[in-house]
Amino acid sequence: MRVIAGKFRSRKLKGPGLLPLRPTSDRLRETLFNILAPAVEDSLFVDLYAGTGAIGIEALSRGARQVILVESNAKAARLVRENLAALDIRAGAELMETDALTGLERLAARHLVAEFIFLDPPYVKTPEHASVLEFLDASHLIAPRGLVIVEHHWRVELPERLDRLECTREIEQGESMLSFYQLAAAA
Repeated sequence: MRVIAGKFRSRKLKGPGLLPLRPTSDRLRETLFNILAPAVEDSLFVDLYAGTGAIGIEALSRGARQVILVESNAKAARLVRENLAALDIRAGAELMETDALTGLERLAARHLVAEFIFLDPPYVKTPEHASVLEFLDASHLIAPRGLVIVEHHWRVELPERLDRLECTREIEQGESMLSFYQLAAAA
């Protein structure tokens, strides 16, 4: 695993080893950030189910002003800390060691508004896609032109529209799919 571009370009990240994680492939991460491109600069980027921290670290590398990584698995959270330390990232990254919904509740209580919220729950936890999307749909965590990006198995069907969020784009790569949601008024 490596950082694709930006300040930490080509730097290696520690992989999951024996941890039951399925990191986003370098190729899919590159596709994602090519789509997000310059909008990442100076953004607040939330990485739910952070795993190795690769997505959040990529966002920092490409100029995000702040990245909040949310990870409930203690060993995975330790791996995120190790990857941040290996790149000497001391500012701009915050790790919340909790489940995704609790992390989102804490962010909402802080009145934060994110330009990007990325979620990639383990494929065995597919019901979490719906509960997190429903929470985000009802919250005020998403900036007016912000994006919620869901990585999921291509066979998992996600809703095309919720009350406020609608799926505006899907990208399939191998067995993975990225679904992009925006607030309907901003689409």
